[in-house]
Amino acid sequence: MKRLLSALLALVLACCALPAGAQHGVQDSDAQASRQLLVMLRMPPQHFRPDSSYGGGYADDGTRAARRRQARELADAYGLKVVDDWPMPAIGIDCFVMEEPGNAPLERVLDALGRDPRVAWAQPVNRYHGLEDGATGGDPLYPVQPAARAWRLAELHRVSTGRKVTVAVVDSGVDGAHPDLAGQILLRQNFVDALPDAAEAHGTAVAGIIAARAGNGIGIAGVAPQARLMALRACWESAHQETRCNSFTLGKALHFALVNGARVINLSLGGPSDRLLQTLIDAALAREVAVVAAVDPQRPDGGFPASQPGVIAVAQAGGRRPLPAGAWLAPGADVPATLPGGRWGLVSGSSYAAAHVAGLAALVLELRPGAPPALVKRAFAAAPRTALVAHDPGREQEQAGSIDACATIARAAGTCACQCPTTAAVTADASR
Repeated sequence: MKRLLSALLALVLACCALPAGAQHGVQDSDAQASRQLLVMLRMPPQHFRPDSSYGGGYADDGTRAARRRQARELADAYGLKVVDDWPMPAIGIDCFVMEEPGNAPLERVLDALGRDPRVAWAQPVNRYHGLEDGATGGDPLYPVQPAARAWRLAELHRVSTGRKVTVAVVDSGVDGAHPDLAGQILLRQNFVDALPDAAEAHGTAVAGIIAARAGNGIGIAGVAPQARLMALRACWESAHQETRCNSFTLGKALHFALVNGARVINLSLGGPSDRLLQTLIDAALAREVAVVAAVDPQRPDGGFPASQPGVIAVAQAGGRRPLPAGAWLAPGADVPATLPGGRWGLVSGSSYAAAHVAGLAALVLELRPGAPPALVKRAFAAAPRTALVAHDPGREQEQAGSIDACATIARAAGTCACQCPTTAAVTADASR
């Protein structure tokens, strides 16, 4: 197997190319973002109706003009300019992007806005990045998928395939024309207004790991091949293939997922704590949406959003760092994945470990359609601690946090999912 993987890697390195989605206008957007801030104005509490669609407009709201007028008045008062806005009725606010055109310290402006009674809160436009180690292009890869072996995907798929479960991929652009993703995307939306929608490497890889088509004779099989994806582009890729996002683009995508029926939200990214995103994630959890996030290996607490209570935090298996409390380990090294332009390749990083667990959550939710996030999380079973490394507490903790996928699905299904001894002891938990 190792020889096959090495040969494959040599092949894909030879054919790796920059995806067509790489954009060159992002540098200007980043420069502008450094002078921007977010100002939240409260909506009337009766504005949000669960049966309404708020994809980007709120023309039926009679107070829209008043809030926009108030935003312009605030901008004039503090020497700012309104450059964008987005309604977020699920959390009762309108989010306005304002720009400071000069060189005044943004901290002072934020502090002053925070004391203004007209403002719910104000915050910086924080930046986020994909938690990846890179990608290369390749060939049909199912035999070397880590999950195919460690998680015994073929056996899991006899019990559950994620059917009728909608997973929101909040990420960079997804290649919906990829042969392993054709027909898998329920809808797509671009929330990066400064850049046209594009097929990008990070988002396409994450989408494929979650829900690539199975049994089509090419490429890979997703963990949940009959799940349906919302491809929500909140991130973009630079000329160096760095995946970037910010508070505003992520906030718009999270709100869209929340009001359009996502059952799982995957966040393969990390960055600073952010009040807007925390509020939206709390709203998602309250509406029984499972939120999965990648652990940042550079931060002791796993970074945000993985560190937020209620979020399913996932780290890449194989690392030696101690895990943040409550985090899980999943395959994340040399993972075969879909890439733009109908290609496949190897990717590494906790971004892709999180994608595995988002797929596993979809398998659980097919079996238990009404399960709240806490119950989905409780369904996850730890692998037995049988191969501990002497005098290495970090590796011991890794074993304890590794997911036993067979036992997890056995818990959800109430029956043995794989012909393996580890599931026998957990089927009794199915009624919990």
